[in-house]
Amino acid sequence: MLDIKFVRENKEIVKENIKKKFQDKKLPLVDKVISLDEEYRKIKVKADNLRKERNDISDNIGSLMREGKKEEGLALKDKVIKINEELSVLEKDENKYEEEIKKIMYLIPNIIADDVPIGEDDSKNVEIEKIGDPIIPNYEIPYHADIMNSFNGLDKESAAKVSGSGFYYLMGDIARLHSAVLSYARDFMIDKGFTYCIPPFMIRSDAVNGVMSFEEKEAMMYKIEGEDLYLIGTSEHSMIAKFKNQILKEDKLPITMTSYSPCFRKEVGAHGIEERGVYRVHQFEKQEMIVICKPEDSEIWYEKMLNYTVELFRNLDIPVRKLVCCSGDLADLKYRSCDVEAFSPRQNAYFEVGSCSNLTDAQARRLGIKYKTETGEKVYAHTLNNTVLTPPRMLIAFLENNYNEDGSVNIPKSLQPYMGGKDKIYPNNK
Repeated sequence: MLDIKFVRENKEIVKENIKKKFQDKKLPLVDKVISLDEEYRKIKVKADNLRKERNDISDNIGSLMREGKKEEGLALKDKVIKINEELSVLEKDENKYEEEIKKIMYLIPNIIADDVPIGEDDSKNVEIEKIGDPIIPNYEIPYHADIMNSFNGLDKESAAKVSGSGFYYLMGDIARLHSAVLSYARDFMIDKGFTYCIPPFMIRSDAVNGVMSFEEKEAMMYKIEGEDLYLIGTSEHSMIAKFKNQILKEDKLPITMTSYSPCFRKEVGAHGIEERGVYRVHQFEKQEMIVICKPEDSEIWYEKMLNYTVELFRNLDIPVRKLVCCSGDLADLKYRSCDVEAFSPRQNAYFEVGSCSNLTDAQARRLGIKYKTETGEKVYAHTLNNTVLTPPRMLIAFLENNYNEDGSVNIPKSLQPYMGGKDKIYPNNK
């Protein structure tokens, strides 16, 4: 969320930013919120003046009563009653305007970085770097669901009967591999100095509205019927909201945390849900990282976090590339974002396995996350999040890049301690 003062003083910049994000339908909101803010400030000045007058009169009443001037004091009390009646009306108007302004400000997107490429959708995202040499073997690599099935490791049919489409059972070595990569990712981030956390898997609506746009919420989040609770779609929602309405100490920044959680998503939209595979599903598990820092440090942390994910995937022998998200592919709270994509030798193409984002102070403003400087100034912090890894999607890249002609799958050295020392796993028919 932007600062209303910034919107007032930079109306054309805000409108141009909306155009860059191809959200022209939101352009009228800028003039509307400025007009509402003008009315709100007029009412607030009048109400503040009345509050001051009431306080001054109340002090005067006390003095008169102590001096035995009861009649004069009672006359002033009548004036206080009239002020309170007028204030009651003004305060209702104050609250009404505040709420209307807040609703609109939640819809106006964060200002994007100057170097974000301009484009309508993810087809305009820009590759900036490939890391690792993609290898396409001279033998066929099966579809990932078929690889998993060769280990008796995937059962979507039973899951569909139990839970519906978009769910799955993982079993045996595939389930163990799933847990192993999560455990490795946890320890990898702890070794980078991040504090490990297991957060709540359900959050209230005020936390949801603090961390994401309304459009994202409707497309992603599952609501718990009859309760003010949502299942998390990603653990950074719980992690960032942990600091809601807190004044942090400057010398405690940055806060760096890594979290494990299951995640739940509707996956509403054009992509749909895969019938056979596990690329796009309603339930998955994830290792995440978040940083809360001073504004001047957020771009430094953005680069660090992005490179941590790249390093982890390379440790698992998976080639990756970085893809800068264009303006139309950025969620409304994001200043910039970069997808990490893993190489698929079966398709000779890359696919998304994670995303790193700098949200500047957009989430912090919604959630009231500030820190106190040495001079006593209270400043909104910057928040960042990044996927460490997300199985089962990450398993697709792992299985394809470590698949052998005989159907076995190599286990890289970094992962072997989490797989009982095995350097390979073998399908059930071997």
